[in-house]
Amino acid sequence: MSNTLQTQLLVIGGGLAGFAAALSAAEAGVNVLLLEKTAAAGGSSAMSGGCLAFAGTDLQHQRGIEDSAELLFRDLVEVGKGECDEAIVRAYSDHQLATYEWLKAHGVSFQPVIEAASGQSVPRVHNVDPADMVRQLQQAALNTGKVEVLYNSRALRLLRDAAGRVVGVSAEQAGQALEVHAARGVILACGGFVHDRELIHRFAPQYDQAVFIGGAGNEGDGLRMAWAVGADVRDMVHIKGTYGKHPMDENNHHACLAVYKGAIAVNQEGRRYVDESLSYKLLGDACMQQSYGVTYQILDRDIMHSGDNRVRILDFERRLEEGLFVQADSLEQLAKLLELPEAQFLAEVAAYNEAVSKGETPAFGRRHLVHLHGQLRTISSPPFYAYPSTAAVFGTYCGVKIDAQMRVYDVFGAPIEGLLAAGEMVGGLHGAAYMTGSALGKAAIFGRLAAANAVNG
Repeated sequence: MSNTLQTQLLVIGGGLAGFAAALSAAEAGVNVLLLEKTAAAGGSSAMSGGCLAFAGTDLQHQRGIEDSAELLFRDLVEVGKGECDEAIVRAYSDHQLATYEWLKAHGVSFQPVIEAASGQSVPRVHNVDPADMVRQLQQAALNTGKVEVLYNSRALRLLRDAAGRVVGVSAEQAGQALEVHAARGVILACGGFVHDRELIHRFAPQYDQAVFIGGAGNEGDGLRMAWAVGADVRDMVHIKGTYGKHPMDENNHHACLAVYKGAIAVNQEGRRYVDESLSYKLLGDACMQQSYGVTYQILDRDIMHSGDNRVRILDFERRLEEGLFVQADSLEQLAKLLELPEAQFLAEVAAYNEAVSKGETPAFGRRHLVHLHGQLRTISSPPFYAYPSTAAVFGTYCGVKIDAQMRVYDVFGAPIEGLLAAGEMVGGLHGAAYMTGSALGKAAIFGRLAAANAVNG
């Protein structure tokens, strides 16, 4: 193999954002080389819960759900507590429906829309098999004859010409030095940094003891390469874990969110400590502030049976079969099994049940099951269950500063010519919290937008 390769467009990263960009550029007639650090495609995208947030789709219409790009925009800004870049949010909301149709056209199969999830004022979770989605886009990209993929290829440094434009990368493939020159520039789609504990500690030391789950290549390579050419960053202070990961189970890489069906969360002292209807990112923050960073989701028979096996975070019966729930015939027995202060725990559940029964607002201001949806329910029908829960960092949800065309900006507020970014490694969309489905959503949407800019810019 030559030590130097030439291509029109270079994409770094073989997850959803990378293949969405590569396929879109190929469809526009551009030759693409994609470098993937590991031996296989997928990355964190393939390990996700498979939720994408889209508005105004045919699946919503079939259920009589009224949604729009404007409502999606408002929800994203609200759940982000105004800390997001509204131009980036607008790019998401304006281009999401076309991206949904594009994914469908490439054979991606979506499950029927279920009830509203974190940060959603109407139901807009469009669920897929995430690994299969990436495989389909990968194959479609290869089928164009314009996309070449190099695995075991780690990008190391961005290359710039005399005018400062990014024109390629220096890399390493299977231990051999490699340079790739790209006439139309470089798209960074190489994920976040969940597997770099030094970076996590630098920006979010409160999560030092959290569980970290993500693609094996997510070590901050893209962030460091962008930094080296002066890129600015956004939202680093808003790194958050997702509440609901079992602290002892290494086989299940997903959260369980019984709180969104009516469970309450109690700490090691047997006390509630948060409004359980909040974004699971904010629940993650609250959990990590409790003793040992581990709390319990408490539910009864009726809540257990209200789960939904179509959605991984709501598949309670599967988790029960796997032995991850603690089960008891009474709340007293459950307190003993969990080694919680029995009197305090019973009083806490009783106070919550009384408020719900009287139509009053329980402590911490909880009014709904999730976001603005669902009536609260008592926890009163045996058997009772507890799901030990901590916060897992599934993605860093922050990164380089971009504009609505996915151009990376430097610390002086100017675009870095020839450099675009998409997916997990960009900041600006989520802000202070997170809407279910917006991470995979932005990977697909922003990957396509980055490609469009590279093709037409």
